[in-house]
Amino acid sequence: MDVMQGWDSVATLVDGRWIDRRPRRPEVADLLIMETRVMPWLAPQLPLKVPVPRVMDGEPLVVRHEAVPGRPVTELTAVHGRQLGAFLQALHGADVAGAVEHGLRGAEAALQERRAFLGRFREVVVPMVPERAEAEALLDAVEALPADTVVHADLGPEHLLAVDGELTGVIDFSDAHVGDRAIDLSWLLYGTPPPFAEALAEAYAVTGEERGRALLWHRLGPWHEVLYGLDTDDPSTVVSGLEGVRDRLTP
Repeated sequence: MDVMQGWDSVATLVDGRWIDRRPRRPEVADLLIMETRVMPWLAPQLPLKVPVPRVMDGEPLVVRHEAVPGRPVTELTAVHGRQLGAFLQALHGADVAGAVEHGLRGAEAALQERRAFLGRFREVVVPMVPERAEAEALLDAVEALPADTVVHADLGPEHLLAVDGELTGVIDFSDAHVGDRAIDLSWLLYGTPPPFAEALAEAYAVTGEERGRALLWHRLGPWHEVLYGLDTDDPSTVVSGLEGVRDRLTP
């Protein structure tokens, strides 16, 4: 039995076929329940496999889905970029009203959550960096971004699965919501090898305006690392996050 520890949940491989997930904090339970409602509706619309969980136990909560084939990608290629570009076109083209009807967090809730974490950034992180004007300007710009698209909102190598050089699936939709599509492009365009990023941009048909918004989200990434370090009492993570904040404020 393999156990995988995440920030939001604990995932256990059962009988080599099933993934059981349990929330690590009470507020995460609602996110896992959301996945059980929206993913059966969303999965058939996507060109790569995704988890389709169901509730197994209510107290304590356990949700189960069939394991998505593949291992976390270790080297992103142009082939992967084309595949993920097509995947994101399908995801971002999903009907927003239908997604919300099936349990996805809507724009109002997502914007409220955005304002909350930006408020915490202003309160906690801004005083820790010398470039306060630039920091405040970034937060103001992110606050004004749209929320009109079904997004994954947590794309990274650990959530992209591959077999024999091709992507097979995308996992962990607990952060999915109605938000800015550029949040899904941020790491993909600015944190990956050029052949992958260029292939993805071509397959997705990224516009200049989307690329600019993605850069704003990319610049915001290390801010979350700072808060994570503070919340887990990890000074080295705080220092690393602050270095990233300053590096991306003045690219």
